[in-house]
Amino acid sequence: MGDWLVSADLLAHSRFTLSPLAETTAALTVLTGPRGPWQQAFHATHAAAYEAMLAEHPVRRELGERAWRPRRGTAPGWMADFLSIAPERAGATFDDEIDLLGREWSDERIRAALVEVRPGPLATLLMRDGLREELEALLRWVWTATLEADWPRRSRVLEADILSRTTLLGSQGWAAVVASLGQRRAWLGEGRLRINGYDLPDRDLSRARQLWFVPVHSNGSWVAWQEPERYAIVYPVTGALAPPDGARGGESALARLLGANRARVLGALDDPRTTSQLAATTGLPLGTVGGHLRVLLESGLLLRRRAGREVLYWRTETGDALVASGGASGGASGGASGGRSDVADGGPDVGGRG
Repeated sequence: MGDWLVSADLLAHSRFTLSPLAETTAALTVLTGPRGPWQQAFHATHAAAYEAMLAEHPVRRELGERAWRPRRGTAPGWMADFLSIAPERAGATFDDEIDLLGREWSDERIRAALVEVRPGPLATLLMRDGLREELEALLRWVWTATLEADWPRRSRVLEADILSRTTLLGSQGWAAVVASLGQRRAWLGEGRLRINGYDLPDRDLSRARQLWFVPVHSNGSWVAWQEPERYAIVYPVTGALAPPDGARGGESALARLLGANRARVLGALDDPRTTSQLAATTGLPLGTVGGHLRVLLESGLLLRRRAGREVLYWRTETGDALVASGGASGGASGGASGGRSDVADGGPDVGGRG
């Protein structure tokens, strides 16, 4: 199996963080092969401009096409390592992470990664000087054209996910957190972290200094590293791109009973969430969410409990029954996992080795 050998000290000092560059890679996977309603909507919005950019820059097209190897049968998919950069620090901006990529990846190293994904001769275009600059330009285009304006909203959703996972860590420990990150992920104890179900050799992280957990808007996951010091697990966020007000289809029976926004809040509480998390995943203002929570709590549809400085809300059995009978939807959607190096199963057909 694809296991990482992780010391207790490394796990204790691991952190969740946001990565604009990982989010950019996730967006690139959606532009390459969308899956599910929200990905189809994102693809429909940006695909024409993306294709036009590639038509003007054939080196970028070659890079994009050569950087993936689909999963086939029991063989894992593969994403070129230069698309999965482990964060260097928390709070890095997109420019910070592009600068990191530029420092660590030369033209020669990029070519070697492409051959590792798909063995064989590279196209003549990829043998020219300036390959790193073309890679940086491709990623910067995806960021600026499809993500940057929406980053404040996306980052709120990602931060809400992190809060949820850290709350889970405090209440149930690492085994529960790791299991929530992907279909085949598991904390096996005794320093063994199961990354996927493939028959791959163990990876020893005894020299690692950083282990990051990074949520992204994707229904696939992957891992990243800069050996021997930095490692990361990139996983699909819960509540990916909840539509704004009015973006949903036909009104459910529960929405007619409670009102659309209150039904949305109730429907989003499959798991305990804070007011801030609900605001991020539903797209509603914080004050509006607070008002709806108060009414739902007084109606006996919710329970609440303080967790540190936060207050968590979740549905009662009555609330669950009402949602089940009324067809409410909070806009949150989990994700199967897929990915690059040491990828778990599911998700987009990208991934890698062990």
